[in-house]
Amino acid sequence: MSQTIRTRKRSSVAVIGGGIAGQAVIEAVREQAPDLSIKLFCAEDHAPYDRVRLTELIEHGRPVDDLRLRPDEWYADHKIEVVTGTRVSRLDTRSLTVYTNDDAQRFGAVCLATGSEAMVPPIEGADKPGVFLYRYPGDCEQILGNARPGARAAVIGGGLLGLEAAKALVSLGCRVTVVHLMDRLMERQLDATAAAMLLNSMQDLSVEVLTEHATVEVTGEHTADGLRFADGDSLACDFIVVSVGVTPRIDLAKRAGLTCERGVVVDDRMQASAPDVFAVGECAQHDGIVHGIVAPIYDQAQAAAAAIARAKDVFYTGSIPSAKLKVMGVDLVAIGNVENGETVTFTDPATGVYRKLAVSEGQMVGAVLMGDTRGHELLLDIAKTGKLIEDPLATLARASEATAAELPDGAQVCNCNGVCKGDIVSAIRERGLTSIQEVVAVTRAGAGCGSCKPLVSEILKLETGDVVDEQAYLCPCKSLTRDDIAGVIREHGAKSVSEVATRCGAGRECGACKPGIAYLVSEINDNKHREERGARFINDRVHANIQKDGTFSVVPRIYGGVTSPAELRRIADVAERYEVPMVKFTGGQRIDLLGVSKEQLPAIWEELGMPSGHAYAKAVRTVKTCVGSRFCRFGIDDAIEMGIELEHEWEGVYTPHKVKAAVSGCPRNCAEASTKDIGLIAVEGGWQVRVGGAAGASVREGDVLVTVETKGDAMRIATTFLQYYREHGEYLERTYGFVERVGLDVVRENVLDESTGEPQRLRERFRLARAAVTDPWLERREPVHPKQFSEIDSEAAPAGRPAVAFGSESTPAQSPVAVNDSEPTPAGTPVA
Repeated sequence: MSQTIRTRKRSSVAVIGGGIAGQAVIEAVREQAPDLSIKLFCAEDHAPYDRVRLTELIEHGRPVDDLRLRPDEWYADHKIEVVTGTRVSRLDTRSLTVYTNDDAQRFGAVCLATGSEAMVPPIEGADKPGVFLYRYPGDCEQILGNARPGARAAVIGGGLLGLEAAKALVSLGCRVTVVHLMDRLMERQLDATAAAMLLNSMQDLSVEVLTEHATVEVTGEHTADGLRFADGDSLACDFIVVSVGVTPRIDLAKRAGLTCERGVVVDDRMQASAPDVFAVGECAQHDGIVHGIVAPIYDQAQAAAAAIARAKDVFYTGSIPSAKLKVMGVDLVAIGNVENGETVTFTDPATGVYRKLAVSEGQMVGAVLMGDTRGHELLLDIAKTGKLIEDPLATLARASEATAAELPDGAQVCNCNGVCKGDIVSAIRERGLTSIQEVVAVTRAGAGCGSCKPLVSEILKLETGDVVDEQAYLCPCKSLTRDDIAGVIREHGAKSVSEVATRCGAGRECGACKPGIAYLVSEINDNKHREERGARFINDRVHANIQKDGTFSVVPRIYGGVTSPAELRRIADVAERYEVPMVKFTGGQRIDLLGVSKEQLPAIWEELGMPSGHAYAKAVRTVKTCVGSRFCRFGIDDAIEMGIELEHEWEGVYTPHKVKAAVSGCPRNCAEASTKDIGLIAVEGGWQVRVGGAAGASVREGDVLVTVETKGDAMRIATTFLQYYREHGEYLERTYGFVERVGLDVVRENVLDESTGEPQRLRERFRLARAAVTDPWLERREPVHPKQFSEIDSEAAPAGRPAVAFGSESTPAQSPVAVNDSEPTPAGTPVA
């Protein structure tokens, strides 16, 4: 398709579609045209997120914000206007005017990145309640609402997305049956042998698979209760997930008069049939092919961006279909088509390894690697570059032993973000990167699924001569440590995460460090800071612990594990009134209400009338006690009294990681104080204070910090250590790691030596921080954000709202706000 390429410099571009493709385009355009005005239209209520990781919303109950590709500050820093919840209704390709429901604006170029829609097969009754598509966060939320343990789930579709959904449902305890029309699973990626091995892996997970089954009807009078197949068989189920593929979303392009077949037809510059209109991603059709995978997007985006920016000639010449996946727990790489050409294979059924290479006329045309995916980067590069293969079996063997040094610069290391070895090497050399944290942050290699991190680390070691910086960076994007950011906070008196971001740039690239900075801001300012909800994890935003099914747990504080009949009655009444699915005693002598919906949280807190147990937070959680000398005939001292006093003194104080404490009334240690972050044990003649214990994934006996004579001395020293850890622990570093890293002698010097004055200063800073603590359950009945506990989070605007801009000059960068968009440009007015 031959198109006119204009040479006049543009001033603006509209990118329509807020998915991975839209994000790739705006990043590529900004890189090539620093001054070009860019506006991104997102039909969904979210800024771009990683749809590849959508199953995490089901499997782990994560909020969609955790999948964000960039934080709000990134768009502000790169001068990109983002509008969410806004669907483009019409595109005039002559004037390049973009119309929404309440706005019209002209641009110098338009790029369509509208992606695809879930395909709905022609099944009778597919519109019944209980039938769910699997494409958007809202779909995941509906699926979660039905995915209770023991529920019978039918997944229609044995392709990649269907199997991902099935795996997520299995993890939630559902009984899953996968129904597939074809004779084998993932027929586009796998040959018969690989598909059979995958089937075995699925059966090991108790997943039933029905291949060659054509579903003709969803049964059930009012709600779906089963499937009926073309052969007359049927399947009973409680709910149904449909994932049979996608279809390009090209309605807007068709209405605009663009040439469309399966997708929007584009040339090698990704330009559509109208000048200055481009298309990228799943909606684009290049050379007769529409790619439904992520990998080609980045090459397409570079070509489109070059044409939009008029910076250089970059041509997209097609892609070798490839995917690196983890399906039902099995590592899998599929490249090209192994059904073509001559093949060589290596199979080890005992270990689940299957490696196959297909060659035609001396060139690689496909490969399948299952169970052992080593060397896939080398094989993909061979396929892309068309290198001649003289000995296919030797090539397959050599790939399994390939090191980072053998990979060419063009070898793609990170499929999630389209990062090649050469990109990583250049970043290491040009920016002097010395840690894996920095490389991931700067290049984005490893920032998606993370499976390429070992290779990224190997490339880093190759470039630095095995000299890798083990420094823990709080913000690896900017190579800033905890101490660096703490210095910025102190020097400038920063009271919020956004202030810190403005001063030093921390949190403005990927945003992963924001929760750590939020902790640091609160700690340094003795809790007299400006809280920014968007910088916190979901747990801290709603003051409850999210569970893998998307519900929350409510754990009220029970000081020292001692409660009363009145509190127990209130807990029981609330559990019955709100039909809480499970009430459970915790290992920390608390009562946990499990399965609570987000909407119920404020009412439950109010009716309980008990303080938050902070079981959701990186904070002091519990002080476990034994009955001590009050009742136990072996008790040496009163563990209950001390535990209750300590918990009152420490409650609500945030820490680098969770802190669990315990008080035992004698060396029999019934409260297990020797394996707590802070443990106090009554011994003959006094109290033993232990720190840095653990009894979870890591097991460690706490170090004896000191043995003192009085209860008051023990409590004072325990509090001093807690504050020392608060001020010097790395974010997400437990006390056992902290004590080992710093050294017990250094801890003793700073916590015990009163002659230096440091212990007194630590306790005074703790006192100030504790005095500023407010209980999120008792002292703030109404949430700061009215929709904080609604189905649609306040950070996700409803569809059809006015255009919004992230990080406008008049408002904090972390908060989307309504703005007045420019007046529609009259037809004929030059804008480019």
